[in-house]
Amino acid sequence: MQHFVVTGIGTEVGKTVVSAVLCEALKANYWKPVQAGDLHTLDSDFVRSFTSETEIIPSNVLLNYAMSPHEAARLDEIELTEDDFDLPRFSKQTIIEGAGGVMVPLNDEGLCYIDLFQLWELPVYVVTKHYLGSINHTLLTLNALLSREIEIAGLIVNGERNEASERIYYSHFPDLAITTIPELNEFSKESIQQAAKLWIEQLA
Repeated sequence: MQHFVVTGIGTEVGKTVVSAVLCEALKANYWKPVQAGDLHTLDSDFVRSFTSETEIIPSNVLLNYAMSPHEAARLDEIELTEDDFDLPRFSKQTIIEGAGGVMVPLNDEGLCYIDLFQLWELPVYVVTKHYLGSINHTLLTLNALLSREIEIAGLIVNGERNEASERIYYSHFPDLAITTIPELNEFSKESIQQAAKLWIEQLA
């Protein structure tokens, strides 16, 4: 039973949408250890709404401020440590969504998401999106994971592929598995299911 982590090259690249698509494609459960911001519209609610069989595993930490977890936790008078992020006993395959990128801090002592990924020893899917600067952000993320000997499950492009960018990725990571999920303008169970089908077809 293989679990996967989903991280992004930064904010607003579509990690939650990709997580929903992977949950649908793999018939997996979903866990987001930390959710910060509007607690009435959680990322887990999005995944629950647009997938058919996904069980939502409750987050370990809910923070009230839409900002970096280390500062949101400070404002909520919570101190986060590695002990807060032990992997639950998953009953089936699970997609674990991070927040922001790999170096997003969880406390003022230097704990970042990449430390959790290394602790969990799970393969990581990196979500990217093509924009000016995305090559730099993508390579920095992939190299950060590589430096910690964290397995890279693949690079998932949210939106249209860009051959010029992908040539650079392959020049650094010749064995990198690159797949695409179409950028969705409207969300429904049907659109997530179709994106999941297209993603599975790319693995054949």
